Amino acid sequence: MNSFVEKYNDRVTGVISCFDRMLFKGYLPIGWSDAMEGLLSRRGLLIKDFGKFVEQQSERLKIHAEKLAETLGRPFEYINGKLRKDDYAKEIAKRDGITQGLICVLRILEPCQSFKMVPAERRPKLVNATRKCLCYYFYFMDRDFGLMHVRIQSWFPLVIQICLNGHEWLARKLDKHGIEYRKQDNAFLWISDCARAQKFADRMETTNWPRVFSAIARRVNPLLKDVLAGMEYYWVMDQAEYATDVMFRDAEALKAPYEELLKHATLCFSAEDVLIFLGRKMHGRFEGEVLTDMKKKRFPGARVKHRMKENWMKMYDKFGCVLRIETVINNPREFKVRRSGKRKGEIVTDWFPMGKGVANMPRYREVCMAANRRYLEALAVVPDPGKLKEQIQSIGRRTRTETRSHRALNPASKDDVELLAAVMRGEHNLQGFRNANIRGHLNEPTTDHLEHRRQSHRTGRLLKLLHAHRLIAKIPRTRRWRVTKHGHTVMSAILTIHHQHYPASNPQVT
Repeated sequence: MNSFVEKYNDRVTGVISCFDRMLFKGYLPIGWSDAMEGLLSRRGLLIKDFGKFVEQQSERLKIHAEKLAETLGRPFEYINGKLRKDDYAKEIAKRDGITQGLICVLRILEPCQSFKMVPAERRPKLVNATRKCLCYYFYFMDRDFGLMHVRIQSWFPLVIQICLNGHEWLARKLDKHGIEYRKQDNAFLWISDCARAQKFADRMETTNWPRVFSAIARRVNPLLKDVLAGMEYYWVMDQAEYATDVMFRDAEALKAPYEELLKHATLCFSAEDVLIFLGRKMHGRFEGEVLTDMKKKRFPGARVKHRMKENWMKMYDKFGCVLRIETVINNPREFKVRRSGKRKGEIVTDWFPMGKGVANMPRYREVCMAANRRYLEALAVVPDPGKLKEQIQSIGRRTRTETRSHRALNPASKDDVELLAAVMRGEHNLQGFRNANIRGHLNEPTTDHLEHRRQSHRTGRLLKLLHAHRLIAKIPRTRRWRVTKHGHTVMSAILTIHHQHYPASNPQVT
């Protein structure tokens, strides 16, 4: 990451990495049919009473949600049809000036995992099934987490979903400690002290999530007081997005390099590269697809996405001035965590597939942070169009060494482009090149001794010209030359332009 930031240090105002959208789910220990039948039995109910029992408890959830909204004077609405619920809640919060507390409660008919009663040999039984039921979305403007929602399905097993945003959490931390920033939606455009802000972001994983979420669950699920007394939710991370934001000075500073970064990420990153970014290796036992796709409608808004099975990485711009690299984990078992486990009948501490439990949140951050860092390091090799323009212009001017003045190079000249192509040939990468190597590519073979000398002297003058422009350098204690880093950047760009845009006009350039 450092090499990428150093490359654009004159335009980058800071870098911040933190969790973005996080989706947690809570499960009660009645999520399978035997456990649900056990709950009915403990309450003295038969399997045939399941439907009536569930309807009664569902009605209690509805009354509780309606009463909570009515007590706080907030909307309690039924949503029919497609609607961006988060945006709708933001509109209500802005309209009513809600800065803390409940914003609204929305009712939506959605699919959920529940149970159904089926006939059996001796008596009916419950089986797991996908059903449709009312789901209640409680939108809060939380003191610590900002805008968040809690979704609870009204049918057993009463799964709870909690969605919050790490950038909202970090913004409240910065407010609390007096660190200035500019923020738009879920992206920081500028932070006065990025190093200190990063320390706060890294502490998010230390939150006691089970305690926080259990308090929220008791607020939305009244059945925990009686019917489900003694039960606790088990909390998992169903989806985690971890973003590394490189904040540029303004949209103009990012626009030119972003187009090149987008092109490079789409055309040059192979499936093996994507696996390496995610800490994996290509091997014969790998089963699954690694896909890359790009959406380029306009700037800002273009993005490239690399998918590895159920997990993926994305690169896109936020509001034209923030470059975001984001790793999304949906299936953590593709990664490993060091923990205690059983192997060959013995308890050992080793690397095992990572589970979804919230206890693995620190490892989530490690995996995603390493992936984002590798991705940015791989992008550091992409030429910066702004600097590249200056570098190409510099070789178009005369230059002077200690002994003499040297002419300018013409990137549009056929002879000069042939010289650059000869120097940049792949066979020179390992050991460099000598006068004879370049002379053989620029001249026709000759048996005339005087012509041979003239070609050698002319090639020597051309090599000194390239050296004067800092495109090549002498290898110490040899008669060989090598291409400099500056030369590689400039000459590669010039040759790429010639090959892509008008190769027919330079048929001899190879």
